[in-house]
Amino acid sequence: GPQPSISNSEGDLLFLLDSSGSVSYYEFSRVKEFMWDLVRPFTFGPKDVQASIIHISTTPTMEFPFDRYLSSGTLQQAIRDTQQLMGDTNTGKALSYAKEKLFSDEAGARPDVPKVLVWVTDGFSTDDISEPMQLLKDMGVTVFIVSTGRGNYLELSAAASQPPEKHLHFVDVDDLPIITEELRDAIRGVIQANRLHAVDITSSSFRLMWPELLSQETGYYTIEYAPRGDLARKRTKQVSGAHTSLTLSNLAPETTYEVALIPESNVHYFPPQTTRVTTLAEEISPAQVLISESGPRSFHVSWAPTLESVMGYQILYGPLPGNSVKLLEVDGKHNSTVVENLAPNTTYLVTVTAVYKSGKEKSLSAKACTQEEGSKVRHLRFEDMGPNTLKASWDSADGKVLGYRVRCRRQTGPSSVISVSPQIHSVLLTDLASGTTNKVCVKPMYKNQAGKGLCRMVHMQPATEAQGYKHRQRA
Repeated sequence: GPQPSISNSEGDLLFLLDSSGSVSYYEFSRVKEFMWDLVRPFTFGPKDVQASIIHISTTPTMEFPFDRYLSSGTLQQAIRDTQQLMGDTNTGKALSYAKEKLFSDEAGARPDVPKVLVWVTDGFSTDDISEPMQLLKDMGVTVFIVSTGRGNYLELSAAASQPPEKHLHFVDVDDLPIITEELRDAIRGVIQANRLHAVDITSSSFRLMWPELLSQETGYYTIEYAPRGDLARKRTKQVSGAHTSLTLSNLAPETTYEVALIPESNVHYFPPQTTRVTTLAEEISPAQVLISESGPRSFHVSWAPTLESVMGYQILYGPLPGNSVKLLEVDGKHNSTVVENLAPNTTYLVTVTAVYKSGKEKSLSAKACTQEEGSKVRHLRFEDMGPNTLKASWDSADGKVLGYRVRCRRQTGPSSVISVSPQIHSVLLTDLASGTTNKVCVKPMYKNQAGKGLCRMVHMQPATEAQGYKHRQRA
């Protein structure tokens, strides 16, 4: 499946590929699949990762130099097109050749970037590898070994970088995909840990990290950064040599920044390190505002999402129509509040404004309606009006009632809803089967919303008994 792109990495990655006759065509093709899958997410270029392949054969051969393929797609195709050379397994010669090419301008290698060697082998070599491998490691090359055969563990663990459990893998050629992600993360750790890179990127900040080059006593770091499209707006910060990270904040969203780390040492010269970081798109809060728990004189307001970049929220509310507005302030860590001391049966406009730490503001509005005060019918009563028929009566509800809605949920048979005018306070309920328990609810209707309903359970006596009913209040 698609892999997330890996950027903020810089290094020269060399594959030492066993191309000798001791490897079958099937094994060679499987190793190529493993290699192109391993490099797929990396970003390639003169400021990012570069890769090359050296064949292990009778005579070592470079398939292509580091600076030839500057995209993941072209590099993957070049790996697919690589042909097996056959011949002897002279790994020692190939390692000596690799040492030369890893530090050669002609091969496209770069000075002052991390060097990584990935040796994929069936575990067999016709010449000595210990001395040339040690020279490579002495020059700062990190060595990963993937053995698909029955190689000598002691020999290979000594050849790989330490500790071997992180740098040496024994795996069957058909199971190479099992280690792909682990090996990729290990390579990424090497080429990121030795250069300036950014982590914890948000819409308004990111944290810079760099290797430990100085100390409190030997110097300090200067950090310069500016938007790529406006380098004249360069800003500068300085931190002591004891630091290996710094958070830059108050940045513009969706903006690419050019960043330079300049080690100022009184002992050694360290070249400046640079990186390019793009801030994320600004998240919007609030994206939704919800009104709930509406009563005659209050309602509950909630919003989402809550973001760390928001310092606080302002809730403005006022009746419609009208221009009297009141303000509530809520801490940025909360996402709800209760608005109180309101007028009953009134529509309010509620505006929630997020105040960001950068000073920016985002707003979203919603309408809220308070209920009528005392908006509930009282004293629901029933009267037997003959076989299977009852009369339901109630006292009027408070406020400006527009009507009443009576719902009867029968134990057997269909439910029914009857709407009546505000002057009518009773209805006939028919087709109530004997021996059944039915639920009757009466709810007042107002201009903006319904009031609270009053419900009763009504039991019709069995036909063999005297006709009539019993009712009980709902618990």
